[in-house]
Amino acid sequence: MLLSLKGAFPPAILALADGTVFLGNSIGATGATVGEVVFNTAITGYQEILTDPSYCQQIVTLTYPHIGNYGVNDEDIEADKIHAAGLIIRDLPLVASNFRSSSTLSQYLVRSGTVAISNVDTRKLTRHLRTNGAQNGCILGLAEGESVTQALIDKAIDAAKAAPAMVGLDLAKVVSVPQTYEWTQTEWKPGVGYGVQITPRFHVVAYDFGIKKNILRMLAQRGARVTVVPAKTPAADVLKLKPDGIFLSNGPGDPEPCDYAIDATRELIDTGIPTFGICLGHQIMALACGAKTFKMKFGHHGANHPVKDLDSGHVAITSQNHGFAVDEKTLPANMRPTHVSLFDGTLQGLARTDRPAFCFQGHPEASPGPQDLGYLFDRFTALMEKHKSEAVNA
Repeated sequence: MLLSLKGAFPPAILALADGTVFLGNSIGATGATVGEVVFNTAITGYQEILTDPSYCQQIVTLTYPHIGNYGVNDEDIEADKIHAAGLIIRDLPLVASNFRSSSTLSQYLVRSGTVAISNVDTRKLTRHLRTNGAQNGCILGLAEGESVTQALIDKAIDAAKAAPAMVGLDLAKVVSVPQTYEWTQTEWKPGVGYGVQITPRFHVVAYDFGIKKNILRMLAQRGARVTVVPAKTPAADVLKLKPDGIFLSNGPGDPEPCDYAIDATRELIDTGIPTFGICLGHQIMALACGAKTFKMKFGHHGANHPVKDLDSGHVAITSQNHGFAVDEKTLPANMRPTHVSLFDGTLQGLARTDRPAFCFQGHPEASPGPQDLGYLFDRFTALMEKHKSEAVNA
């Protein structure tokens, strides 16, 4: 432990629902936060992880030991605020250095009101979660001058036990936008920044179940004018927008309670409009087609997950963030597997055999490969091109 860092930050407590306790230092906002404690194995990208809406009501443990060394900036965000319930790290470097950095990680956490703890043995915590499964926890960040007491430890344990379970929790409607909006921003380029799509070839309606900005940028980059709609938008309202394609976004929580999204997806797929789902959108598409989902022991969270494309045999290194998966044994006859995880064999991709609809479990826009899965967006574009051509020639 860096003694200079330890002296600069007040104490903090991390308590799990099973009574396991870790002590460390508060590097974020003062106060308490609760959520499901998960671990993420990515080496970089902590700002993107924190702002990913898929982490709503989850406390993220980063397994890489040094977090915060390149600071934060105003561009590397997936949403306009931090959605993770809290952050757990091992070491916070004393110096943050990067030509794009605008503030330190600790300053960012404090400014965002996010409770976080450092100087935790994250290897021990990760082993505990792997063995016993993800579970609810509480981080209690103390104020300057406060000391850890047994009463505060008991308070943190009680808060962890009282936190709602992730199973049965519909969070898509919590993080979704309240109103429809248009998106035209394209991908970031060095020395230029983000671009603007001014000559769109397609119109994509994207359901916001917790959508990430970079997904929208990749759609726009490929010629799409994107209309983002709230999670509870009925299929009839989407059809009035005359889309060339439907996109089902990533998002947090249990997919099964999202009956509004499942019903709308089923209706939209049946129209024959090309449909592409990612993460929660992958699970919602599967449920809409008659499959089932299940809660994983500790989920997939990281940027180093190998996924095999069953059609080509190629293996992609992918970014993952999900705690639920589709049960392959429940797939209907008109839905086939297209990708599987080489870590545990769980389903990573599906496609309808009778409709232009497919989905992928990981987050392909995160591109840890760095561009291993861009072809999925190209496939969606090709389906829209074919659909438009068939409509013209009909």
